[in-house]
Amino acid sequence: MKFDPRITYALILALFLETAGGLIWTGRAAARLDAVERAVATQPEVAERLARLEAQLDDVRRSQSRIERRLEGR
Repeated sequence: MKFDPRITYALILALFLETAGGLIWTGRAAARLDAVERAVATQPEVAERLARLEAQLDDVRRSQSRIERRLEGR
């Protein structure tokens, strides 16, 4: 292989390493993006469960108030 004398093997190696580093960085960024997309996909399920828990908590509070009123009436 013949190169222009101004291009050294060190320059070729540096370009190769820079390219490899960029590809690795891109791969890691894609993996992080996939993780975020999976987390966001589960948000509607979590929001629905939270709403159900809040409704149950309201029921428990009403029951507790009713029980306390009955106990105070004795």
